[in-house]
Amino acid sequence: MGLLLFKRLAGLLLTLLLASAVVFFLLEILPGNAAQVMLGPDASPEAVRALEQQLGLDQPAPLRYAQWIGGLLRGEMGNSHAYGSPVATLIGQRLLLTVPLAVLAMFLAALLALVAGVYAAARHRQTGDMVVMGLSQLGMAVPNFWFAILLILIFSVHLRWFSAGGFPGWGQFALAFKSLLLPAVALAVVQAAILSRITRAAVLEVLQEDFVRTARARGLGERAVLLRHVLRNALIPVLALAGLQFANLLAGAIVVENVFFLPGLGRLMFQAIANRDLVVVRNGVMLLAAMVIAVQAMVDMLQVWVDPRLRHRNESATA
Repeated sequence: MGLLLFKRLAGLLLTLLLASAVVFFLLEILPGNAAQVMLGPDASPEAVRALEQQLGLDQPAPLRYAQWIGGLLRGEMGNSHAYGSPVATLIGQRLLLTVPLAVLAMFLAALLALVAGVYAAARHRQTGDMVVMGLSQLGMAVPNFWFAILLILIFSVHLRWFSAGGFPGWGQFALAFKSLLLPAVALAVVQAAILSRITRAAVLEVLQEDFVRTARARGLGERAVLLRHVLRNALIPVLALAGLQFANLLAGAIVVENVFFLPGLGRLMFQAIANRDLVVVRNGVMLLAAMVIAVQAMVDMLQVWVDPRLRHRNESATA
């Protein structure tokens, strides 16, 4: 197990290094000049060059990449060109909204998917199964931003149960949680639709196993069979997909946060791109990549814990 953890950690670090190189050099080849954007289109070439020297943009790209990586290793992200404040502070403040939003959306998506998937599998080829699969197909076709606008129209404009946007801060916890409900639902619907289909397929596959027939022969009811024996074994592929979906939720928050005017990491990234604030963009993208990779690594380890067969297989491979 220790060797497995070491291999996963080494793979994680290598992936982060490759991701940092891709993020940095892709941003470098994008058209536009940060100094020109900050000074405006009427700025003189001399003023633009002076600001480039002040920001260090006149240095070679490999040198700036090495300086950036060195700063990350020391826990330094530099200062934002547009905001004039440390990037770490800006991102830390915005994560206090984005991470709870993504976690809430993932919780709603997993809850809906498990209930719908198990319900559909238990009624295979019956009316309930067809209804759930039809709704899931519809859910996968709905864009997050369109569904977010629809939720605002129904629950904010007509019913007036929720505010149309904004975030009061965590000092008012009840209002803050309420302001995240509609965005979380907008993010969760598509992921729940996908995950419910995977859950249904996994449950149907496990239902054909011999140990399920043995449990039924012992006189266990259908609900007990599903909850005690089927669901845990069916969770293995579901967990793998859920890890990838959490990454989609973090990325999808960029659009949904702008629809609801939430001051999260997504809105910060959108504003940084508009301002050509590459320091914020590359650190924000790198942080999202690190979070996604870390979540996927934790999901892999959780799969090994849930399924003893994977643990024995890994131990045999490393022996």
